[in-house]
Amino acid sequence: MFTRSGLVRNSSPSQGGGLASKLYEIYWLLPTLAGVLGLVGVIMIFAATDGVWRLGALQHFLRVGFAGLIMLGVALINIRVWYRLAYPIYLIALALLIGVEFVGVEINGSKRWLDLGITRLQPSEIMKPAIALALARYYHDLPSDKVSHILGLIGALILLALPMSLILRQPDLGTTLLLGTTGVAMVYLAGISWRVISLASIFAVVAIPLFYVYGLKPYQRARVETFFDPSRDPTGASYHITQSKIALGSGGVSGKGFMRGTQRQGEYVPENRTDFIFTVIGEEFGLVGGLLTMGLYMSLIGVCIWLSVQCKDMFAKLLILGLTTTFTLYIFINLAMVMGMAPVVGVPLPLISYGGTVILAVMGGFGLILSAHLHRGVELPRSG
Repeated sequence: MFTRSGLVRNSSPSQGGGLASKLYEIYWLLPTLAGVLGLVGVIMIFAATDGVWRLGALQHFLRVGFAGLIMLGVALINIRVWYRLAYPIYLIALALLIGVEFVGVEINGSKRWLDLGITRLQPSEIMKPAIALALARYYHDLPSDKVSHILGLIGALILLALPMSLILRQPDLGTTLLLGTTGVAMVYLAGISWRVISLASIFAVVAIPLFYVYGLKPYQRARVETFFDPSRDPTGASYHITQSKIALGSGGVSGKGFMRGTQRQGEYVPENRTDFIFTVIGEEFGLVGGLLTMGLYMSLIGVCIWLSVQCKDMFAKLLILGLTTTFTLYIFINLAMVMGMAPVVGVPLPLISYGGTVILAVMGGFGLILSAHLHRGVELPRSG
């Protein structure tokens, strides 16, 4: 946790300078690591589709490039602008989620997308950076003595509960849990008291079993039960995770070689260019490839945390740490799911899995992180 006191201001391009100087001052290690992971995604999608460039790899390459430009554009915009737009962006994302309820596109039993004609948009992905913006502004404006007060907590809970309830109805349990965990982390980082944390923990112990019984759909409960006993339905609910572990294990230490994965060629692992793309990495490049991929992710997370340390005000710190928490949870949940350490949920591997809205949301989030760091010398207003 941290406090909002001691707003030490240091010189930065935010207090002057043109476009060239701002571009020079961007912390380029973050975009570089993100770009490398995006290229890993292009290569692995190419492999997952038997080397057919137009079955996803080309689209992923173009999306990463376009999202990279969006990231830089977001980074160059003054952090004051993002502070002012925090609530409007949240409301737009909420309106899109409501739109899914009425005109959403249903795929594989889930209604998560809006059809825009030329593409499909997944509003739940837009809500991930939006909730980080909204909570960062909320706690920036909130007086420190109100952080642990019941009224202060209610405001944060309302910001979280509205999108979580809409996403759960789609249904998308993975994104719902990810959004909730990000919110809880940001509330903790804002400086909530241990007394409130203890009470919340007691409430969670009581609420989780009730939610399991009454809140989950039958197929979601089946996934949880399969996680604890993978042998209960090997050709049904257990199929994904069983085939995933076979693919990872068959890769050994160094893998079978690029585009030589037999599990991939036989299409035993469903969704191997999206949620289960890590199985392609594990089978074709083995333990070494898997560890190198994780190392890239850990380096990127470390860079984001370091950038948060450079910022002094509440909005910038909470924004960076909230977005970093979301990104970390993406990785943790996906890898745990693929390795059989968590139930199967619909969470992609960021920057590597095929999917347009996810890439835009993640790269846009990185743009916000870069903006917060680049403009760390800007003093933000407090409207609370």
